[in-house]
Amino acid sequence: MEKQPSKGHLHPTTQLIREVVTIYEKLGFEVAQGPELEAEYYNFDALNIPKDHPSRDMQDTFWIKTKERSTDPKLRPLLTTQTSAVQIRYMEEKIKQGGTPPFRVIVPGKVYRNEATDATHEVQFFQIEGLLVDKTTSLAELKGTLEHTLKSLFGDDVKIRFRPSYFPFVEPGVEVDMWWKDKWLEVVGAGVMHPNVLSAVGLDPKEWKGFAFAFGLDRLLMLKYGVDDIRHLYTGDLRFVNQF
Repeated sequence: MEKQPSKGHLHPTTQLIREVVTIYEKLGFEVAQGPELEAEYYNFDALNIPKDHPSRDMQDTFWIKTKERSTDPKLRPLLTTQTSAVQIRYMEEKIKQGGTPPFRVIVPGKVYRNEATDATHEVQFFQIEGLLVDKTTSLAELKGTLEHTLKSLFGDDVKIRFRPSYFPFVEPGVEVDMWWKDKWLEVVGAGVMHPNVLSAVGLDPKEWKGFAFAFGLDRLLMLKYGVDDIRHLYTGDLRFVNQF
């Protein structure tokens, strides 16, 4: 049997991904991944973000030039801006194989956004997406799931709060803050799945319900390990990596 690498040989991002995945595997979630070079359809259209919707302005996208500009959103490439795109790919594939909900999946992945770089922002960063679809899913179940996750990572005394927010692919949408060093910090975007997202993969929204969430993994890592600059995570400097 091949010997597994010790924790000290793994990048802190890899360590935290494994820790979060382990939490969700114990809750019955499976792990999925998606491409970093994504299609416009999966990144926007199927997530209830039409071409003229102002929410597209919320994300500065890296579009990929092609020799022939296609009008088909499934053929227009971009660097994925959100792991939410894998929601659609995952459900499509399950249904194509004859599967039906309940679906429970966790999706770690790298995403890209064209924005200015500073101590808390990078053009590349990691998210961990979660999706649950069944007939009885509720906002209360989402709240309990996220509380369990953050308590597992930061201890039972962690305090969180839910705030109303807007994301096109959920309704209602919420942002989740964690109390950290005498202030609230946003760590999760989440909500109950929008009926249009379920319809996009052929599920009847009158029969099925779901919730989805996305952790900013880099933000969690900075809080958990006291990292003061997100750029340290991407330098490849072993003096930084070997501290973990």
